[in-house]
Amino acid sequence: MHWTIAAPFIERQNFGSGNWLEPYVPGSRHQFTLIPREKPQENWHTRKSKFTGIGEWVNHWQQGWDAVQTTQGGVITVFPQLAAVVGLQQQLCFRRRIPVVAWLFNVGTCHKGLRRQISRVSLQHVDRFIVHTQRERHIYSEWLDLPLERFEFVPYQVPNIPVTYKEETQQPFITALGSAHRDFPTFFGAIEKLNLPAVVVAGKRALEGLTIPSQVEPRSGISRSECLKLAQQARINVVPLTPDEQVTAAGQVTIVEAMRMGCTLIATRCNGVEDYIIDGETGLLVEPFSRESMLQAIEKLWNDEALRHRIGANAKRYADMNFSDEAAGAALGRVLDSIEDAQTTCRSSSVFI
Repeated sequence: MHWTIAAPFIERQNFGSGNWLEPYVPGSRHQFTLIPREKPQENWHTRKSKFTGIGEWVNHWQQGWDAVQTTQGGVITVFPQLAAVVGLQQQLCFRRRIPVVAWLFNVGTCHKGLRRQISRVSLQHVDRFIVHTQRERHIYSEWLDLPLERFEFVPYQVPNIPVTYKEETQQPFITALGSAHRDFPTFFGAIEKLNLPAVVVAGKRALEGLTIPSQVEPRSGISRSECLKLAQQARINVVPLTPDEQVTAAGQVTIVEAMRMGCTLIATRCNGVEDYIIDGETGLLVEPFSRESMLQAIEKLWNDEALRHRIGANAKRYADMNFSDEAAGAALGRVLDSIEDAQTTCRSSSVFI
């Protein structure tokens, strides 16, 4: 079956310089065409508003329309905005039914009122939503009033990350990377009481109004390569999260990248984190808003080198098996197979009606 792929990071100016997951789909049952967007995507971390602007919606609409018009079978979108526009365009194609797979369907916050109604209309005929926590399946099923079986959990994946830096042993430190829904007050309280050095990389808005302990060095605006270097050099990586029923998921990117590099990891037990970390085996989980729980976990790992190395090695093995491009490609193949099989069954049944 033929599929077109529309993703914001597939841009015409660098078209052909890289692929997505299609090379990792096993076999030759499916064929793929990548659909580039005309204008570069705006950087999410530097844009002034957290909402998608009109100009960006126009870009999504054009890329989605190109995917719908080009495909000889179905469309795969990446990120919810493209799923929404392709879902609407799918309904405009009266002559044929276009299967749609919405990969990386992470809405962030499920708004009520008009936004919810618009989402229900635009997404009602999407065949499969790929989400990256088990919790999101139930949240989006209720929010969109769609059957639970349309939502499938596939772990978030990242490509292999070369480990080129060793743990800093002369001046060891802890690092916390990321901005979204972070519980820095609890983390800062534990660090201050333990009197341990830490580097925090987050957007200025995430740290605004907080009292930052003298042991903590805040940084912002640094490159991804610099973030990966800090993660590899740190004795412990911490992902402190704020649980919020309105937030679907947070921290997965930071967690998966750390595990792919074999970093020793501590994270707050919330928002689907348990879909990625096995407590005591591939990382340590701490209770939400508990400075004491955070403090005990940091102290335990800081003083036990053997435990750090064991957890880091376990994390890397587990991530290589479950959070790699190869694992995600195999999962994508299974999803596409099931959609094509369902279509074949439907066509066969209609012959005998």
